[in-house]
Amino acid sequence: MASLWRAAMGASQSTADYDGVEFWSTPERAGWLTKQGEYIKTWRRRWFVLKQGKLFWFKESTVTRGSRPRGVIPVANCLTVKGAEDVLNKQFAFELSTRSETMYFIADSEKEKEDWINSIGRSIVQHSRSVTDNEVVDYDSKK
Repeated sequence: MASLWRAAMGASQSTADYDGVEFWSTPERAGWLTKQGEYIKTWRRRWFVLKQGKLFWFKESTVTRGSRPRGVIPVANCLTVKGAEDVLNKQFAFELSTRSETMYFIADSEKEKEDWINSIGRSIVQHSRSVTDNEVVDYDSKK
């Protein structure tokens, strides 16, 4: 899980990591979610913004051009988003998973949970590729 968090938090995070995404303007989805910390497994309430294949989070809900995200997850790296109430034994919980790691979130209601799952799921489909460039193996070229 540490590598997903490092990718999300970006040890040397700069605005270049946002790929020019104007997270402060007209997000696809935005709202409060509670997420679990990476090292200290406490739950913290954060403002999340989904835009152009990136899931940003902030401490405050007022997001401006000068705001600095606390983290960002490129959803193209994610494989699934689904309910996780049974895993966490917490109401309105859902998970976002890559091949090797899973992050957990808690919404404020069943409707909010479903809306986030649907929005993130759509974004995963729109921004991911079934096979990434470095996974392509061309057997014909290896003669």
